[in-house]
Amino acid sequence: MSGDFPDLFSLLERERKVTGSTVYIRFYPMIIKRMEGVYVWDVKDRRYLDFNASWAVANVGHSHPRVIEKVSDQLKKFISASYTTFPYVEAIEYVERIRGVSSVSEGKKAVFGHSGSDINDGVYKLLLLVTGRERMVSFIGAYHGQTLGSYSVSGHKAQAMLSPYKEVIKVPYPYCYRCLWGLRYPGCNLKCVKYIEYLLDTVYPGDTFAGVFVEPVQSDGGDVVPPPDFHRKLFQVIKKYDLAYVMDEVKVGFGRTGKFFASDTFGVKPDIITMGKPMASGFPLSMALMREDIADKYEGTHLFTLSPNPVSIAAAHATLDVILDNDLADNAASMGDYLLRSLKEVMANHDLIGDVRGKGLILGIELVMDRESKAPASAETAKAVYRMWELGLLTAYTGMHSNVIELTPPLIINREHVDEAVNLIDKAIDDVEHGRVPDEKVRMFAGW
Repeated sequence: MSGDFPDLFSLLERERKVTGSTVYIRFYPMIIKRMEGVYVWDVKDRRYLDFNASWAVANVGHSHPRVIEKVSDQLKKFISASYTTFPYVEAIEYVERIRGVSSVSEGKKAVFGHSGSDINDGVYKLLLLVTGRERMVSFIGAYHGQTLGSYSVSGHKAQAMLSPYKEVIKVPYPYCYRCLWGLRYPGCNLKCVKYIEYLLDTVYPGDTFAGVFVEPVQSDGGDVVPPPDFHRKLFQVIKKYDLAYVMDEVKVGFGRTGKFFASDTFGVKPDIITMGKPMASGFPLSMALMREDIADKYEGTHLFTLSPNPVSIAAAHATLDVILDNDLADNAASMGDYLLRSLKEVMANHDLIGDVRGKGLILGIELVMDRESKAPASAETAKAVYRMWELGLLTAYTGMHSNVIELTPPLIINREHVDEAVNLIDKAIDDVEHGRVPDEKVRMFAGW
């Protein structure tokens, strides 16, 4: 295939004629041709440095040779086997390996799925069945998936139009930059946790709740990093009422926060850990590791004909090999620290940046109209992301006001990649601040 293609907008017009808009969110006019390592090429053979990693999927980089080799070997054996009736050794071995990675996974049993959405949905369903309780706690700004159940435990405004299960109580996440009570950590004494405890003591009896769904770092809500003791304190509170602690690691697990499991990063041992996006380097696979009493309570209540697919399991084995053999969690921690420090230096030169934050290699740059009011700079964020694409850097924006630039690069990046990305981010924000990015270039892709 040559690089001789018509205008990208023409190709996107062709796509719109055959694909429903319900399946996509776009930030710039781009159509992928090839991906390798930390780079992406479009159909015009232009190369981009990827600091999105397909929404934190490509933790080991795109098209890793070990993943390709393992998948190719599996394709020669068998492509599909319905694990529901016909188990195979590779899947059993994979769960055994994952259980041995950390104390937070030790002793837990696996339930499989295809995606983060359906595994979170399955956990919701199983907890209601097992506990006989009807309520659940989740967080404002949370994103747990696209099925009816995972929509219901999500708290992002983009999903408010369809949240059918009303017995989910949404509480504030510890968004310290925009604290609901106007307090500062640690002087706040984690009022957000005390608020949850108060609700469970008074308005909503704690013994009517099955569990709490929580993200270690809230990604779609704006790449919000909680205070270091938040999860430990919350865990103590919910255990007073015998609720299950569900840690959604679908996006931030597998090394991204600096530990293999983000649960380890924050010092808790959840009852259930859900995982998905990066575990098979993009092949459809998800899994929940959960307490035995939950996993074994009912037979056949969460199963799929094609999950776990043996090709996905092969990719998952190879992905795990690469992460562990190359200490990618440690690299995420060190490169994340370096990237965060570099972004804070950039922040000093741009009034448009209100906050930079991150844990490992999930980081957010929050843009505001001014630092005093913290009014979200949504249009400017869309322009900055678009301009980064023009300059050769792939990012996206998140947040309840679409004003947070999210950075989730592959965990294989080095200092040279960080330096290049930071220079392009600096340049893009400067161009936005000085009016060099016209509205009309971005408006069709923005949500303002």
